[in-house]
Amino acid sequence: MGLNRLRAFLGRWRRISVDTNVFIYALEFNPKYAESAYEILKWVQSPGRSAVTSTLTLTELLTRPYSLGQVDRAQGYYELLSKYPHLEWIAPDLEIADLAARFRAQHRMRTPDAIQAATAVQSGAAGLISNDPVFQRVKAFETVVLDDLL
Repeated sequence: MGLNRLRAFLGRWRRISVDTNVFIYALEFNPKYAESAYEILKWVQSPGRSAVTSTLTLTELLTRPYSLGQVDRAQGYYELLSKYPHLEWIAPDLEIADLAARFRAQHRMRTPDAIQAATAVQSGAAGLISNDPVFQRVKAFETVVLDDLL
């Protein structure tokens, strides 16, 4: 049932934003969320579809492997994701920083979450997928929380 709801969400949009935890679930083969994460990444690869994420995502993804001394693993993640089809990496600029500050103030979001939300809005993403319900506070896009699909 959860995958059908996820597919319905994905079917409504041509451009989405993907939060860091989706990539973590796929790369680390999380037994609870990997199937959903793979479905999202498969969708991103489809012609006529695209996804965005902040370059902050890469920082969050690579921190654990580097902290464990797993440089090869970190480099593998970087290689895979930096060339992922139809995935656009957006670095925070002044407009994103300003919007993120507004989201922090209005919605009491942590800075990384506010940057992800601002990136989604600035890039024209109509939907955002995460496992963090904080994004539901932002009404500029539709949010799917993976736990809500289980």
